[in-house]
Amino acid sequence: MYGKTIDQLIDALRILPGVGVKSAQRMALQLLEKNREGAFKLAEAVNEAATKVGKCQQCRTLTEHDLCNICSDPSRSDSQLCVVESPADLFAIEQAGGYRGKYFVLLGHLSPIDGIGPEQLGIDKLIERLQSNQVNELILATNLTVEGEATAHFIADKAKSLGVEVSRIAYGVPMGGELEYVDGGTLNLALQSRKTL
Repeated sequence: MYGKTIDQLIDALRILPGVGVKSAQRMALQLLEKNREGAFKLAEAVNEAATKVGKCQQCRTLTEHDLCNICSDPSRSDSQLCVVESPADLFAIEQAGGYRGKYFVLLGHLSPIDGIGPEQLGIDKLIERLQSNQVNELILATNLTVEGEATAHFIADKAKSLGVEVSRIAYGVPMGGELEYVDGGTLNLALQSRKTL
């Protein structure tokens, strides 16, 4: 529509999650019309990140080093290991604060239909870490989806067979939330994961 080069830029921006044709068009035109310097800076940052960023050798999150900052931090506990589906989940837990253990990032969830099994998720590497006898508690923080739950159950069975204590993060009513506005599934889970006071 705009010409080959601009159309390619719009198509390239559409690979981002939540970015449709109109949003990609607005971004492309903004970069070309009003912020050429920003466009060059963005291109350089994307190129550098795509070239230098890989996976942490221990937890599999994104990093530009062999070990990420969390895995190489001696103040973090090796006795707690939190399993998450993605680096975004890890970042969310870190932003919440309070957790001082380490992580294992699956980079997905079990999905036989899509050809994603234990091998693709690095579960063999996770089992090796559990066999090292450093981990006392495995915290499963996979998403509350059918696939996330199946993945959590699969990992829990493996961990329990190794004598590792397994826990699952609680789901429920958000802090400051009013019960009348909480959906039924969330409310049901909140009731099931209640704890004694």
